[in-house]
Amino acid sequence: MTQSDRISYIISTMATINDRVPVSNVKRIAVLTGGGDCPGLNAVIRAVVKDAINNGIEVFGIEDGFLGLIEDRIKRLDLDEVSNILTMGGTILGSNNKSDPQRYPMGTDENGNTVFRDLTDVCVTHLQIRKIEALIVIGGDGTMSVAEPFSKQGINCIGVPKTIDNDLHGTDITFGFQTAVHVATEALDRVHSTAASHHRVMVVELMGRNAGWITLHAGLASGADVILIPEIEFDLDIVCDQCIQRSQRGKRFTIIAAAEGAKPKGGEQIVDRVVEDSPEAIRLGGIAKWLADQIEQRTEIESRYVVLGHTQRGGTPVAGDRVLATQFGHHAMELLKLGKENRLVVMQGGILGDVDIQSAANKQRLVPTDHPLIAAARSVYTCFGD
Repeated sequence: MTQSDRISYIISTMATINDRVPVSNVKRIAVLTGGGDCPGLNAVIRAVVKDAINNGIEVFGIEDGFLGLIEDRIKRLDLDEVSNILTMGGTILGSNNKSDPQRYPMGTDENGNTVFRDLTDVCVTHLQIRKIEALIVIGGDGTMSVAEPFSKQGINCIGVPKTIDNDLHGTDITFGFQTAVHVATEALDRVHSTAASHHRVMVVELMGRNAGWITLHAGLASGADVILIPEIEFDLDIVCDQCIQRSQRGKRFTIIAAAEGAKPKGGEQIVDRVVEDSPEAIRLGGIAKWLADQIEQRTEIESRYVVLGHTQRGGTPVAGDRVLATQFGHHAMELLKLGKENRLVVMQGGILGDVDIQSAANKQRLVPTDHPLIAAARSVYTCFGD
């Protein structure tokens, strides 16, 4: 039986929704990691599983995010499964940033167009067959949005904020961010010596989508001469003047930390590609090469670029992310035990709390242009291209 046939069979024999068990008496839960991978995911899984089992709650792991829920790839998790995973990067459950149950590709029509179908009911049935009453969803704004239909069908969803971009609305920080900043800072430190040796302009492209948090923090930590973030459109002439002035003052190199979503005044963000079947179809990339080419052409200063890419998301999480992820996982379980429904774990003002899970859906927390870190960077003569 093909996957399409199997899903059609499940739809035709859909199980009747049972009366919902009070959340405070929940006995079975499932956990999934949606969106891209991120340092600290395993720390959350570990915290959830250990806390749950310690309180007599069975835990199931859903493989590869919502794709595993669609395909019914759900397995029981025990203490052995989460032993020694605290320091591991990635996720033992696997992840997927393309499968949205509300818009799942089911092949093509006679004209070659992709046919999408809402498989939310299929996913809910897979949970109900196992009597799973609550779902811990670990992810960013897209994951929280995808979780909404499940809460409407009686599955309590508790969200845990994950993204290296640190752009999830409602929380001051997300786990994974500190590791990404550490990696980015180390990379900027390393290009410093080669830029100085060859008297070059070095442009380092950092992740972050439409938010400049990683670039702002790493740029400030590494002493980058120019920091370009999406929230502040830059003037290319000003950036070039900065490079020339540094050269004239005897500083014969310039380090530029550029967010992938940075754009020149009156211009557009550079799109690397479009992934049609992904909830986040637009993939940014290419600003570093464009900048290096433009700067060299205009200033005649030799320029090079580096794209860090997925190195910012890989590897073992730093201590801060391990601690934060463990706190988030524990607090998610506390919310379940208290009978809270459809909440998102957040950190606000250094204090753990929770907000409505849908308050973060499809929203991005951007860097305010009056942020204290921007003021601090400007005070040490960092250029933002404006």
